[in-house]
Amino acid sequence: MQLFVFGYGYAGRALALRMTAKGWTVAASVRDTADAQRLAADGVTAVAAGDRRHLADALARTQAVLVTAPPDADGCPGLQALVPALARAGAFPDWIGYLSTTGVYGDRHGGWVFESSRLSARSVEGARRVGAERDWSEIGRGMGLTVATFRLPGIYGPGRSAFDRLRAGETRRIVSPGQVFSRIHVDDLAAGLEASIGRPRAAAVYNLCDDEPAPNSDVIAYAAGLLGLPPPPEVPFAQAQMSPAALRFYGENKRVSNALAKAELGWRPAFPTYREGLAAILAAGG
Repeated sequence: MQLFVFGYGYAGRALALRMTAKGWTVAASVRDTADAQRLAADGVTAVAAGDRRHLADALARTQAVLVTAPPDADGCPGLQALVPALARAGAFPDWIGYLSTTGVYGDRHGGWVFESSRLSARSVEGARRVGAERDWSEIGRGMGLTVATFRLPGIYGPGRSAFDRLRAGETRRIVSPGQVFSRIHVDDLAAGLEASIGRPRAAAVYNLCDDEPAPNSDVIAYAAGLLGLPPPPEVPFAQAQMSPAALRFYGENKRVSNALAKAELGWRPAFPTYREGLAAILAAGG
């Protein structure tokens, strides 16, 4: 069995390592030689993203495809590269997973969102994700492909957590009363994707997140405590000078439900809150 990853980043690597441990082979798209060397170290076969013949050859041997690359002004680069290659190969993988974002829901003033909730993206980036979801859905119907969409909140894990920012002295505890965020540990994300590969459903949409939406300031304070550090001082949101990306992040407030993924896939997060996730990262030396 083979997995093909278009966009071998943090999330794609987590799934690749999980599936290779189960006996799968993995191939992934690359843009340059340095990327190919990085993939080789993980036992992953590199395929040039712009080489349609090699893409088609790889996809002809593939049962599962994961697309992680974000859309740009021209749409989803994974769709643009993979669809012609799939057609050329006459390939019909059992599962195609597209990683989207809970940003497609926009701001819900702290309310809950479900996969059936109205999409109301507030940023250009969120609107592009809505368009990419729509394009993959249409391709799935038109080509008879089993495409599943995964809406993700912030992803954290080893090398990408509050610990790293605290150690670098780059963390502030920005406080906005009543504001919460959902998040997901990268290993729980990979487990959710694996569960969907085992139970593919055409046009499926899943929120993958932990069980406890929480203020970001609480997460930082808890991480500081685990490190034996005093928590950074609180900064009121109105007084915080932030980048446009940070302003977009703090401009949305919602609670994301993971009930559908639990019910359909039998998935349960191993790290149901940030507390278990951060403790595991620290215990592993992260």
